[in-house]
Order: sequence, then structure tokens, then C-alpha cells
Amino acid sequence: MKQRAPGPTGFAIVDKPRGWTSHDVVAKARGVFKTRKVGHSGTLDPDATGVLLLGVGKATRVLRFLDGVPKAYSGEIRFGSETDSLDSTGTVTATYAMAPIDIEVARTAALTLTGNIHQVPPMVSAKKIDGRRLHELAREGIEVEREAVPVSVYRFDLAVTPDPMTLRCTVECSAGTYIRSLAADLGTALGGGAHLHGLRRTAIGSFTEEMAAPLEEVELRPAAEFVADLGLITVDEETAVDVRYGRVFDAARIGATAAGPYPLVDAAGELLAVYEAHRGGTVKPAVVLADPPPKQTAEESS
Repeated sequence: MKQRAPGPTGFAIVDKPRGWTSHDVVAKARGVFKTRKVGHSGTLDPDATGVLLLGVGKATRVLRFLDGVPKAYSGEIRFGSETDSLDSTGTVTATYAMAPIDIEVARTAALTLTGNIHQVPPMVSAKKIDGRRLHELAREGIEVEREAVPVSVYRFDLAVTPDPMTLRCTVECSAGTYIRSLAADLGTALGGGAHLHGLRRTAIGSFTEEMAAPLEEVELRPAAEFVADLGLITVDEETAVDVRYGRVFDAARIGATAAGPYPLVDAAGELLAVYEAHRGGTVKPAVVLADPPPKQTAEESS
């Protein structure tokens, strides 16, 4: 039986346009890369633009290791009105007679929203409760209780714009942070209300908007670059064979001292697998991307 040729494997850094869902990007990317095996890391709202990482082929299996990577955003916060979506796509639910925003007062208020904080997920978010995404429930007019979740805001910078009721914001934060909630909370902190406009994700980990491209121009990158932020470990030839077979072995063999996960590459830089800590000072495969070594024939082994 003729073996099917392996499809492409790697990752791409897409600059998502406004109006597309993250699923739209994945669907179109399947045509671009001519494979069904495409996934994404880090959902972006349809109205948001910016960095969206795609895994292609076997690289889709390592997408989950990017779930906790920090992210960066920019956008505008418009003061004086609140919306049901907390951003400019929603319906205005309240207006406030607020004075022109004093940038220094706003920056002081932003400090109270910086660091380790708790946020209540918006009803328009993609978070699931009892198997349903909140935005699906919101479209049906259903509102449910949501527990506040811990997030970290490393940077919440503000800058003036020509509009005295609008500030430019730059945010660096942990995964799972809701920028629209930050905007709304800042409006409340300043004695009124606010909503977010023009959200753009500028980075996921070390992958920045300067590296991103429109989907039709995007290039497939090596899978090893995908998890480079985790710290690549180059293994010797003997260990590479064991990794390809997905074997468990001592952590000391790869110099694993941190908590992991451990992306393992061979001498050529190919991503073989991602390992994780196991019991008794050993490591085990979480995901193996490389095929086992080809079996030797009797003639080759003699």
C-alpha cells in the first residue's frame, strides 16, 4: 500500500484582521496550507486584530503549551459610556457626565488595576460554564453567576489622544486577562464608566506584531520556534532515539531542573517531543512529534 505523503508541520504568526473570528482564520488557513490539521492558540474577538498563532500538522499537538504565555495588547478606552459588551461593538447601557480625563489621575487609578488582581469574566467572553461559552448564553439573553478569577497585569500604561474623553492603553498581562474589563473598571474607578475600542494584540510571548503577516502572506515556521519560549533542550543522538520511541528516562539525562515542560530537539534543531516531569526523578513524553527511527533490515545491521 502506498503511504500518504506527510502534510506540512510548523506554525504561523498571523495578523488577524477585524471582522474575522479565530475559527475563520483556522478555516481559511486549512486551504492555504492544504491540510485539515490547523489549530490556534489564544482566541481573539472578531472585532480585535493582531497576533494569532497557528499550529499546522503535528505542531497542533503543542498548542496547549502556549496557553499560559503572557500577552500584550493596545487599544483605546472611551470614557463617559458603558456598553453591554464592554466594548464599542455593544449597545450603550449607561452614560455619565464625566469631566475631561486627567491623565495623571487616570494613571494613578490604573495602578490599582495592576499586579495580581481578580476579574469576573464578562458574559461576552469565550469562557465556558457547564459546557456552554458565556457569549453563547449572552446571545440568548441568559446571564449566569461567574466567579472572579485571578489574573496578573504586569503593565497598564495610558497615554493621551486628541479626544479628551479617550485614552490610549498598553497592557501586558497573564493569559486569561480581560482587557475590556480593565477598561470598564478604570471608568468606574474614575467616577463614571468606560468601554474599550480598537483592541489589538501586539504579542504572545516573544511573538510580536512585527513578526505577523496577513494569512495570504504568512510563512510556515519550524515547530521548534513555536515552543522556544519554554527553553529548548538539545539531546544527543542516543537520547534522540529514546525520545522518538517516547521512552521514560532520568531527568538528569537532559539536565532538567526546572518544573518543565521540556521541548526536546535534536542536533539539527528538529522538535522531537515535549517532555514533562514524572515520578521518581524521571521525565515522560507529553507529546511526541518525531517518528520512530526506521527499522534496520538484516542486511543493514550485519
